[in-house]
Amino acid sequence: MGQLHLEIKSMLKKIVLDLETQKSFQDVGGRGKNHLLKVSVACIYDYSTDKYLSFEEHELAKLSPILQTADQIIGYNIKDFDFEVIQPYLNFNIFEVPYLDLLEEIGKVLGHRIKLETVAQGTLGSGKSGSGLEAILYYQNGRMDLLKKYCLDDVKITKQVYDYALKNAKILYKDFFKTKEIALKIADAVPRAGVMHQAALF
Repeated sequence: MGQLHLEIKSMLKKIVLDLETQKSFQDVGGRGKNHLLKVSVACIYDYSTDKYLSFEEHELAKLSPILQTADQIIGYNIKDFDFEVIQPYLNFNIFEVPYLDLLEEIGKVLGHRIKLETVAQGTLGSGKSGSGLEAILYYQNGRMDLLKKYCLDDVKITKQVYDYALKNAKILYKDFFKTKEIALKIADAVPRAGVMHQAALF
């Protein structure tokens, strides 16, 4: 029974998602217009294949079926940001795919939002490799190599925070010079009935 349980867990298609944009909020006239920001690069980690992958804007058609058939999409602020930015490129409603937004779950406990940077510093002992505005500059200067590295770094950080929270039912975060701990009980994904998985084979 234990072996069967492990096999089912390993077959779960959980996708960690992060993306960067071509434009800033200022470029599109302020917040609330995420659908206009346009994707520069989207990066994922696929638990079912143990692969990290990156997709430029013209490659998003390859990412679409991977997201559509996921058992769960995991991210940090994906509900209010990443999903809204990527939705115009998809031929399905991404909000109908099961998801776990770590920012949303942390907000339920704390009552306010905190940055991934502070969670990474507290939980993992190190922070992000840059900022979203730097990522836009990478795109504008044609440095797709640096842009992909930055985005993949964020995926790795998000995955590590998720793995820690799933295993320990808590996360740590930096609050100025103090490290604080909050209980964070998140349920693992469950297989979706009737969904044929699209493997990331390339």
